[in-house]
Parts: sequence; C-alpha cells; structure tokens
Amino acid sequence: MTEVVIPGSKSVMARALFLAAAADGVSTLRQPLASDDTEAFAYGLRDLGYEVDLQPDVWTVTGLPQGPAGSASVYTRDAGTASRFLPALVAAGHGTFRFDASAQMRRRPVAPLVDALRQLGVEVSCDETEGHLPLTVHADGVKGGTLTLDASLSSQFLTALLMLGPLTTDGLVIRVGELVSVPYIEITLAMMRRFGATVDWSGDTFTVAPGGYQARDYLIEPDASSASYFFAAAAVTGREVTVHGLGSESLQGDVRFVDVLARMGATVRVEPESVTVIGPENGRLDGVTVNMRDISDTMPTLAAIAPYASSPVRIEDVYNTRVKECDRLETSAVNLRRLGIAVETGRDWIEIQPGQPQAAEILTERDHRIAMSFSVTGLRTPGITLDDPDCVKKTFPTFHSVFAAWARS
Repeated sequence: MTEVVIPGSKSVMARALFLAAAADGVSTLRQPLASDDTEAFAYGLRDLGYEVDLQPDVWTVTGLPQGPAGSASVYTRDAGTASRFLPALVAAGHGTFRFDASAQMRRRPVAPLVDALRQLGVEVSCDETEGHLPLTVHADGVKGGTLTLDASLSSQFLTALLMLGPLTTDGLVIRVGELVSVPYIEITLAMMRRFGATVDWSGDTFTVAPGGYQARDYLIEPDASSASYFFAAAAVTGREVTVHGLGSESLQGDVRFVDVLARMGATVRVEPESVTVIGPENGRLDGVTVNMRDISDTMPTLAAIAPYASSPVRIEDVYNTRVKECDRLETSAVNLRRLGIAVETGRDWIEIQPGQPQAAEILTERDHRIAMSFSVTGLRTPGITLDDPDCVKKTFPTFHSVFAAWARS
C-alpha cells in the first residue's frame, strides 16, 4: 500500500469554523477533521449560541454576522486555535464571555491577543495570570482602527485579528514586527477571501475592509503536518507513499517539508493534487542544515528521523516551537538523548548527530506531534514506546491504526 488517506487540516478547519460562524448564511464544511481540537472549537461555538451540526462527512454552521449575544462560558480543552480565535470572534458580539482551558493550554501565551483587543477598545480581563487563560471578554462590538501586534510567538494571534477585521465597523489596519509561520498567514488570507472578505498585505501592514463574510460550501484539504510523518516514514525505510488532496495547489506551507526530504536524498514528486515521496533504497539520508521557521510544526518530524542521516542534521530558527503544546525543541532533544543520540540545542536551534537509536520510552508531554514524530523513529528501532499514545486524538485520532497499516503493507 503506497497511498495513505490523511484527515483534514486542523489549521484549515479552525479557520473555516470561525469564518462560517461569522458569515451570513449556512456554511457547509466537507471532509471535516473530527478531532479533540476541532470538536473543542465546534462545541465552543455551540456554547456561544451558534447552530452547529456535526455529521461524519459534513459539518454545517449557521452564522451570526452580528456576533453572539448574552453570556457564556467556553472550555477550549488543549486547543490553541479555539483559545485564540474564539475570544476575537466574540469581541464583535455583545455580552460577557469567559474562556478557560486545560492546564497545558493555560501555560501557553495569549498576551499578544489580549493586548491587541485592548488596543481596539475591547474590555478583556485575565482572571488569574495576566496574558494567560482563563480570560473574560466583555463585548460591545468593535469599531476598528489601527493596532500594533507582536506576532513573534505565534501566527495564531495575527490570524485571529485578521479574521475579526471584516466584523468591525470601520475595518482594521494591523502593523506587525517579527512574524513567524508566514504560510499560516497565507492560509488565513486565502480563506478570508474565499468567504468574501477584502484584505491586503503590504510589507509589515495588513489592511482589512469591513463588510462581513458570506456563507460557503468549503472542502477541507488533508493536514500537511500530519502527512509529514508518512513522508518521513517512507524516506527512512526506502519505501513509497502518496497522499492525495495535497500538492502544488495546497494552502498549507507544511507541504514544503518534502523539499527538506528531497535535499536529504529522497525522491519527491509534487503534483497539483498529490505528493509522493520515495526513500533511498538503503534508507540512508544525507544530513542537512535547514531553516524551518515557516514549517516549524514539522521540526519534530525531522528531528525524529535525524539519527538515521549520514551526517549531522541542524534545524534553525525554530524558537516558536518552545511555546507550543510543550517546549518541542527541548522535548525532542530530551527524547533523542533517551534513545542514545547526541544532541545540542540553543535558543532557537537543535543539532542532532547520526547514530543508531536504542529502545526507550518517549516522553510525549501530551503533545500529539511528539508522539507521531517518534512513532516514525520506531520503524527502524524496535521497542520504542510512548508514555501517552492517546494524545494523538488532538489532531489525528486514528493515527496509530493508519500508521501501523501502512507499515505492515
């Protein structure tokens, strides 16, 4: 079996849920991703008063262009997108809305979003620790205007504010300094335009016109980050894998992970609607030094297969991976050392020496990407186990069965 069916993109799905909720009419989301994160978002919308119908192959959302009203309390679980997007969505409504999340999500920052909303005149209070959940939004619509945003930690803050823009009275002008994960912003802009918004990007300034959104019938493409584990698996085993629904026309920047594998010696074919990776016959890849700033969600994938390269693998400019579900840079290093691999790290880089990993238990820190990445290492090192295999439910609930079926085929 060379073809693998990958579930829908978490990034696309979260944006689609926001845009559908903000749109005028009923939006249909086809081939939706049903995972812990996306369900947290959908149930959060329900708690806010939106009508959301969840069927296996189709989710529908009835929009409230004027925003939610009244009061509600929303629990966003571990979901960074729900925790950062929904407070921006409710700011356009009228009422009092409280957001809380898991201990893991409470540790992750929301300060840039809180500061930006306050610049726009929105009353936001952090109920326990400033810059972190839980927080309460006292909403009375948003006039709009000009704001400055720190987007150096996560592109999700900028995405939340961009998507809010068409719901404001006068529109938004957002000026940013350092910006990470630019491909995710490109996803946001493309999807906003698909739902009828007018948004421009010039230099460090984004300009969003008022006018709202229109409901759409929208197909969710497969998750490129989730596909990276199968691409990496093919590369280190000398096998072949094809994922349909991703390709040169994909919205997601993480498709470019295969370019890294190509530099390491894998054969890569990228078509408009499919991506194929064929590993070297001996499974031996070349070392590489690579800047992964724009595809940082795939950093753990590369780190997990790096020991099998013929020379060191150095991954640079990935500081933002330290403020994900866990400190992914440090957690990757800890686990590689547990496997007997020599690793060095700095503020925003990791360098991994070649070696033969030994069996060990992987400390996932409840991070789905750590669990899935080191599952790939286990293809060539029997005896690797995960301390929390179920954490993959966040984005890819069937990962272990799908991965095992591919490995056996």
